Amino acid sequence: MDLQLHNSKETITVADTVFDLEYKESLIHQLVTAYMAAGRSGTSAQKNRSAVRGGGAKPWAQKGSGRARAGTSRGPLWRSGGVTFAAQPRDYTQKLNKKMYRAGIRSILSELNRQQRLVIVEDITVDAPKTKQMTAKLADLGVVKTLIITETGDEKLYLSARNIPHVEITDVAGMNPVNLVRCDHVVVTVGAIRAIEESLGESK
Repeated sequence: MDLQLHNSKETITVADTVFDLEYKESLIHQLVTAYMAAGRSGTSAQKNRSAVRGGGAKPWAQKGSGRARAGTSRGPLWRSGGVTFAAQPRDYTQKLNKKMYRAGIRSILSELNRQQRLVIVEDITVDAPKTKQMTAKLADLGVVKTLIITETGDEKLYLSARNIPHVEITDVAGMNPVNLVRCDHVVVTVGAIRAIEESLGESK
């Protein structure tokens, strides 16, 4: 299929297998949920009796002291001892194989294209890392809440956009389902389109 470049009569031919597929809502929901879950850090942790330092020596003899027998001073009944059924860091990662991930990204890109939320430009650069220049470019593109995808990272572009609310800059490698679905528009350079086709092709 052919897609038209923004503010130009030129068109580029893109792969139907990446930008013209049906919208799979259940797959995309699973994809976004799994991606966000993988970003969670299960930090709740307590020490059980084996993790508490010390307590290696038997506190007193097994018999003859008149006290209850004890094998360690780091048991749950002791002060500074371990916790019974101690909480351990939790892994929230959900299994999602690569084939499903790529299929979900292709479905998102196809839906963005159908809704005319995909804006293709020949290239997008700034002369200096200035917010004013970036604001002017966004006004020219007619976008506000947007994700800009370039083929490779551009530090000047990133610095010029970091103070603008709801604008995110990324390269093809940093593209993910969450930043694709949460923006009103996705601006993609021609170079990034080719890189996306190569990474998401059916042969992958």
